[in-house]
Amino acid sequence: MSESLFVIVACVLAAVGAMRATWSPCGQSMLASLTPVGERGRGFSWPVTATAYAIGATAAGALTGLGLGAAGSLVPGGLGWRGPALLGTLLTALAIDATPLRRRLLRARGQVNEDWMARYRGWVYGLGFGARLGVGFTTLVACAAVYATFLSELLSGSASAGALIGVTFGAVKALALLPAATGRDQRSLQALHRALARWDSPAARAVVASELILCIAVIGRLA
Repeated sequence: MSESLFVIVACVLAAVGAMRATWSPCGQSMLASLTPVGERGRGFSWPVTATAYAIGATAAGALTGLGLGAAGSLVPGGLGWRGPALLGTLLTALAIDATPLRRRLLRARGQVNEDWMARYRGWVYGLGFGARLGVGFTTLVACAAVYATFLSELLSGSASAGALIGVTFGAVKALALLPAATGRDQRSLQALHRALARWDSPAARAVVASELILCIAVIGRLA
């Protein structure tokens, strides 16, 4: 399995995991708190806060991937074993996300500190919240694909490959805040969260379908 294909598969996995994280408690909290109406009430600008959030999420994702990829490069053996290891990671994530095992998923207990919104300027807590969620596994995790993403960064065995996977995760986390732009009053906020509730189950099925497709793709290349 080539390094480029490994990175492509891992980046798709990262995007899927980050997308599903929108429905985690922390993702929901961001969509409820970092809105135009909320920022206006605190005397700050939503575009500035959202931009800081995007920078924090993307940078944190990149740095996490860089570190894990660099650590993975210390493991000997080249690419020979990394493809099968990635397949094992995908199969494990699929087995968890497609079954009741997902309810037993190991979850970090941490959440973002919403008290920051009363203490700091919008760009400060936007940057901090983004960085916390861009790391991914330090807050409540929505699916096994998130853990699989960071394991794939380690398995990549390359700081640059790990950083690219991490950038993908962080960037999609940043984009997931965009729906909050519709939250300009109480009615639009309620409409947003009703829409998110409707899409919860389809999003969970999309994760499973994506993991299955990625497993088939990797098996095809390893066969």
